Amino acid sequence: MAHERCEQCGNQTPRWDTIHCGSGDGRYELLCTPCFNARIAASSGLTDFENARLDPIRMIDCYGESHQFHFQLRLLGDRLAVDAFELRGELRAGYRFQLIGEADDDVFVLLGRLVEKMRRALSVRHIDFRERRIIDSTVRGHIEWDKSQAGRLPLVVVDGTEVSWNELGQMLMSVEGWQFRLDIADPSEEL
Repeated sequence: MAHERCEQCGNQTPRWDTIHCGSGDGRYELLCTPCFNARIAASSGLTDFENARLDPIRMIDCYGESHQFHFQLRLLGDRLAVDAFELRGELRAGYRFQLIGEADDDVFVLLGRLVEKMRRALSVRHIDFRERRIIDSTVRGHIEWDKSQAGRLPLVVVDGTEVSWNELGQMLMSVEGWQFRLDIADPSEEL
């Protein structure tokens, strides 16, 4: 797994646990998450903020498949983002989840709420990938950049699996003539 050097503490950090942090002078620094959080805490006057390191966990989906989730805590001024994600190689891929709380919330209470959100999502399948069809008329997932499309079309991740826009369109043709509703929500919201 590729590592990057934090420009503040000098530690080698997995690429997924780094943040490009902008400064007032227009420069960007690559910081490890703890250094980023410490900088935000200092600039926000949060003297009692503690960085918690959360170990990865494994969860089983409704088809018995195992998923390993890594966590990242990011202090966002008076808010705290807790992200859970899978890795493919050194990149975030597959399922992704987020919960936003207050900066002074108990991290482990937020983590418990996030894990429950993850359980609910893993308990449902939206696409039958063998038959290439949508199950029960609902699809939930997240939108990604499709490097093969150079920004012209999105890539969606449904049930932790990448689905091209063309593949999703082909699955939708089985319900040609039907109505649909497209709801787009912040990653921290539950659909």
